[in-house]
Amino acid sequence: MPLLLEIVTPEKLAYSGEADMVIAPGIEGELGILPHHTPLITTLGVGELRIKHGANEESFAIIGGFLQVRPDKVVVMAETADLASEIDLEKAQEARRDAERALEGGSQEPADLASARAQLQQSLLRIRVAERRHREGPRHRG
Repeated sequence: MPLLLEIVTPEKLAYSGEADMVIAPGIEGELGILPHHTPLITTLGVGELRIKHGANEESFAIIGGFLQVRPDKVVVMAETADLASEIDLEKAQEARRDAERALEGGSQEPADLASARAQLQQSLLRIRVAERRHREGPRHRG
């Protein structure tokens, strides 16, 4: 029996559906969640969240948040969750260039540098997830 998964951000319900397995970016490494997993609450890091359902696989670029495994479903509450197929690669690369330019300037306030580093980390994640999806293509087998 598959598990029910919801991915929510402050702006939207990013995903709601069944999954055979969820692989999430924990702060200390990847977490694999299968049906009947022990109840759990954990902090998420920055990385790729993968949803496997039958022969299909979906990917999200996840920035922080929490994952809760309950008896009836798995809930991911993330700061941001971008579906790989919806990531605009050119826009992500431009955001990376903007962040790199801001960091090279070096004459900013510490808060501005922290913001530029966070923007760089987020854009690099989006690029990695989007490029992997483009390279491998959508995963739909037989």
